[in-house]
Amino acid sequence: MLPVEEVLPSLLEALEARTSAVLVAPPGAGKSTVAPLRLLASPWLEGRRILLLEPRRLAARAVAARMASALGEPVGATVGFRVRMESRVSAATRLEVVTEGVFTRRILSDPGLEDVGLVIFDEFHERSLDADLGLALARDAQSVLRPDLRLLVMSATLDGAAVAGLLGGAPVLSSEGRAWPVETRYLGRDPGAPVEDQAARAVRRALAETPSSLLVFLPGQAEIRRTEERLASSPLPPDVDLAPLYGALDPVAQDRAIAPAPAGRRKVVLATSIAETSLTIEGVGAVVDTGLVRAPRFDPASGLSRLVTLRVSRAAADQRRGRAGRTGPGTCYRLWDEAETRSLPAFAPPEILNADLSGLALDLARWGAKDASGLAFLDPPPAGALADARSLLARLGALDDRGGLTAHGAALSDLPLPPRLAHMVLRGAEAGAGARAARIAVLMSEPGLGGRDADLRRRLEGLERDRGGRAREARSLAARWADLARRATGAPSEAQDEEEPPDGILLALAWPERIARARGAPGHFQLASGRGVWIEETDVLAREPWLAVGELGGGGRADRILLAAPLDPALIAEHFTADIVREARIEPGPSGRLRAVRLERLGRLVLKETLDEAPSADLIRAALLDQAREAGIDALPWGEAGAGLRARIAFLRELGLTDLPDLGDEALAAGLDAWLGPALEGLRSLKDLSPARLDAAVASRLDYAQSRRLDALAPARWTAPTGNSFAIDYAAPGGPRVEVRVQEVFGLSVHPAVAEGRAPLTLALTSPAHRPIQTTRDLPGFWQGSWWEVRAEMRGRYPRHVWPEDPASAAPTSRAKPRGT
Repeated sequence: MLPVEEVLPSLLEALEARTSAVLVAPPGAGKSTVAPLRLLASPWLEGRRILLLEPRRLAARAVAARMASALGEPVGATVGFRVRMESRVSAATRLEVVTEGVFTRRILSDPGLEDVGLVIFDEFHERSLDADLGLALARDAQSVLRPDLRLLVMSATLDGAAVAGLLGGAPVLSSEGRAWPVETRYLGRDPGAPVEDQAARAVRRALAETPSSLLVFLPGQAEIRRTEERLASSPLPPDVDLAPLYGALDPVAQDRAIAPAPAGRRKVVLATSIAETSLTIEGVGAVVDTGLVRAPRFDPASGLSRLVTLRVSRAAADQRRGRAGRTGPGTCYRLWDEAETRSLPAFAPPEILNADLSGLALDLARWGAKDASGLAFLDPPPAGALADARSLLARLGALDDRGGLTAHGAALSDLPLPPRLAHMVLRGAEAGAGARAARIAVLMSEPGLGGRDADLRRRLEGLERDRGGRAREARSLAARWADLARRATGAPSEAQDEEEPPDGILLALAWPERIARARGAPGHFQLASGRGVWIEETDVLAREPWLAVGELGGGGRADRILLAAPLDPALIAEHFTADIVREARIEPGPSGRLRAVRLERLGRLVLKETLDEAPSADLIRAALLDQAREAGIDALPWGEAGAGLRARIAFLRELGLTDLPDLGDEALAAGLDAWLGPALEGLRSLKDLSPARLDAAVASRLDYAQSRRLDALAPARWTAPTGNSFAIDYAAPGGPRVEVRVQEVFGLSVHPAVAEGRAPLTLALTSPAHRPIQTTRDLPGFWQGSWWEVRAEMRGRYPRHVWPEDPASAAPTSRAKPRGT
């Protein structure tokens, strides 16, 4: 009996009485395979299906196969599965195992989930973006459309109380599990040696010390391939087989990797984090853990999602270690020192905090939610990243001015692709190239298909030649996408269109900011976004003048091109008219005279440049205004009068006196043509703009009455009792400030103020040598308080000056005492 069976009666009772529950059980407890089968007999299902969500296709297929085997049935009978590129379900299927992404598409198409009685979120601790969104949508559907819909969240390491709170106080049930003892051996880490070398050494040691099969955790496919090469380069024990296991592997090879080793043999499974959860690989009694994982991280600045190699979390390390004790006592070899375990993060951050949210934003818009505030997210999507995602969708034409879904956006949402790729397929279909665009999309969304060549043409040829099952399913999937796109756009059959756009244009439709132009040495390019990228000098694409780049890697000063296609620059203006910026720039010509350069550019890439040796005054002025906008208002050569005027008005507007014009940076930038344009008449450079002319230009924003009111409320200068006037600094921290020698305010018993007495001046009082002695906004209080200490000190330093006992009634002066007094 598996451990989870001990809590199943309580789980059945909980879901009988409530519509939500949380089950926390460690790996191997049976939660993924035993609990769903027992729940099939629940009377509240009323003949409806159970949907069991798994984070990966491999896990979905494996879990479905295990449950079907337990029933003595083939997959597709009572238990079936539905994943991308493959499904095995029938009218008899009552328990359907689906990936989280498939569930998202399903609930968006059928928010009421009318044929579903229970949705189970398995391995929720992995916190994928699709799982978080799926739970939020399911909870919303439960609250509004289907109060009888049951939700069960299952996890191995998650804080069950937090999820229970999200589900309205759902009961939390825990299974202690049954863990065989696992001995942990720390082998240390050699920072100077490649991880595959260290892993290969550890595998050889483990094979010598343990009689079982091995599960080896490596960060990615490349490390798996290199580790396999290291192990195959010298003889292994004769009973050992090597079996790679990663997401891009053909399903047949994946199933072979997790199947039990033949009798009398053992195997070494070289796996990514795909094998951390949901899978039991028979015969594995030892684990080799490199402690590394490769995870996507979205960089909003570049618009790129990069795969980053990270240290695993303590929770993931424990999960990996537990794989050695699923079926008996085991051993875990860790390629780090024991002390390092304490420095590992407790949990990996949820994907929603680091991901490209364009797909999430599109799904929210289809759900009718313009933001995420009304949905139950364990971690809400970051507001900035979500705003960027919505901005991208608007550029793609998926959202209207009010943030609602457009017809194009609805068509994007119907395609099970990221928004950029869906946009490419739809626009390709409109141009008669939907099938080609769909093939490109399947290549970019299914790693490893078509080979690893950077040239998109060769990658597509490789996909066409590949006769494997995965490639065959991918071609079939692409055909379905193309058909969906043709029906959504009303495009004619592609056979009727003889001039379909080339691959480079199709790729650029998804990523116009990744259009690249050659620069410098062969293999070096600049993207429209401005970033530098490169490809090996020997690559066939290295000498192309223009490229459309689809995939990048790296992340240093320049990214490496992993997938691209040649691009004809003559077609850019035809297909990206809305993205092309036309501008004029003034620059010195060979003779020193100013000339106008008329540019057409896409982002940072100049597509066309023409010269005008005798530019018109209007063109010069327009170019100078553009330079001023780009430089910013603060970069203009402000004089004391202009800066002071802006500070005075800003001060009064902060007090609520908004009847005066706004002279802040944003307001001046918005009206730049009106107030700065006339001041640029006759100039050939912003360097010729004098502070006096600029100050006069900004002063023209005020009429006579406004100038009088400004002088009354916020005078530029303050007159001391001596009759001397001093500039008031309205931009000073703490409010308007005047620096004045203390003798000049003798006789002043009321503190001075501006704005009809609403704002006291800050008096920065100085010594006769103009050194600070006191800053006050309460002069009478100063006279009556600390003046005595100041007076005592100043009399000693400046004996030739007057230091009265009662400065409030003394005569002000700006002079020293006459000699001899």
